Amino acid sequence: MPTLLIRHARVLVTMDAGRREIADGAVFIRDHVIEAVGPSSALPAIADEIIDATNQIVLPGLVNTHHHMFQTLTRALPAVQDCELFSWLRGLYPVWANLTPEMVRVSTQTAMAELLLSGCTTSSDHLYIYPNGVRLEDSLEGDEAIGMRFHAARGAMSVGQSQGGLPPDRVVEREPAILKETQRLIERWHDPARFAMRRIVVAPCSPFSVSRELMRDSALLAREHGVSLHTHLAENDHDIAYTREKFGCTPAEYAEQLGWVGPDVWCAHCVKLDAAGIDLFARTGTGVAHCPGSNMRLASGIAPIRAMRDAGVAVGLGVDGSASNDAGHMLGEARMAMLLQRVAGGPVHGPSAMTARQILEIATLGGARVLGRNDIGALAVGMAADLVTVPLDDIGLAGALHDPVAALVFCQVPRIRHSIINGRVVVRDGRITTLELPVLVERHNRLATILANAAASTH
Repeated sequence: MPTLLIRHARVLVTMDAGRREIADGAVFIRDHVIEAVGPSSALPAIADEIIDATNQIVLPGLVNTHHHMFQTLTRALPAVQDCELFSWLRGLYPVWANLTPEMVRVSTQTAMAELLLSGCTTSSDHLYIYPNGVRLEDSLEGDEAIGMRFHAARGAMSVGQSQGGLPPDRVVEREPAILKETQRLIERWHDPARFAMRRIVVAPCSPFSVSRELMRDSALLAREHGVSLHTHLAENDHDIAYTREKFGCTPAEYAEQLGWVGPDVWCAHCVKLDAAGIDLFARTGTGVAHCPGSNMRLASGIAPIRAMRDAGVAVGLGVDGSASNDAGHMLGEARMAMLLQRVAGGPVHGPSAMTARQILEIATLGGARVLGRNDIGALAVGMAADLVTVPLDDIGLAGALHDPVAALVFCQVPRIRHSIINGRVVVRDGRITTLELPVLVERHNRLATILANAAASTH
């Protein structure tokens, strides 16, 4: 089996049980698994390939727990730049109704490329709209070419405006068809094994776009097949009001009633999760995908992540859809998350509410826990060989080498230098090895124009 040695890191951030940070650190990889971690002088000096990480930080690959990759096609659309969640969605549903399979494939690769260059090695994606022959396979094929570790969430919307839901009727699906298709995808594509590169997630979109029955039946289906569950929950005040009006309960109570709590469940946003909801999530092991950029962009609020962590809730980081964040930079998202908790992260705030190392832990181990994985998120013997290196000679880090680990979050990191996923070098010297990025960006921009024009013509 091929071997790979990354050595002479200025600091190697392990995120292991002891949270070791090793000066002049090294990682030895055999095939797709970490075989040794320690000082460079203590590890084998010979490997099939050696990467010199001098003047670089080496850390576990970051884990993105919530995204809508197709939304990279609709960034910064003028009509929805200044909307809150519900009006933003109403403005974009008619645009997304014109998505094609090619658009989904290309946007998946574009989103993944941006994530890769910002330190992410594992990502979830929540695709919940399927017009014009779009299938989840379009996302899977996009990932196949680029090589990211992928949790593909088969989203769904089934309650249209005529039934009191938010989306137009033309973009919703019939619930029996949703369940049948989700089962097909699990049986065809899901890999439950340790070090799996691809997993399928059952993911009805939200309380305002699916029925209670679909939520309940989706939970039963997921547990029958041993896969995870994902949805949006308690994102803003309108979300809370809708759940109270339609279902007579809080979002957390709604989730509990339908079997949507447990270590196999994670919910995006949870900005408005109340104290009882936080306690419920902590007791049941239910996870949260924290999306600070999106929550600020849509003025949804600030999720009380510090309070959640103090209670024992599993919390990961998510960039969310690129039309509500307009960016997919994982280290940048970590920086926003840290700073936002210091401003107003709930009952505990101030400069010590969130530290750089705490947010790096959320972005690595926290994300792994939220996705139900114990094989990623740390650099330790027996873990998946997912890691990134960050150069310390960039102008954004100039003057910050008193504590280079903290500098990864306090400062602005343009892009990582190397990314190894499952033992494979996917980014080398700041360039993605698995695709031609300029060609991808050009095609993506053409498709974004076609999508916007198609939507305009329907009006």
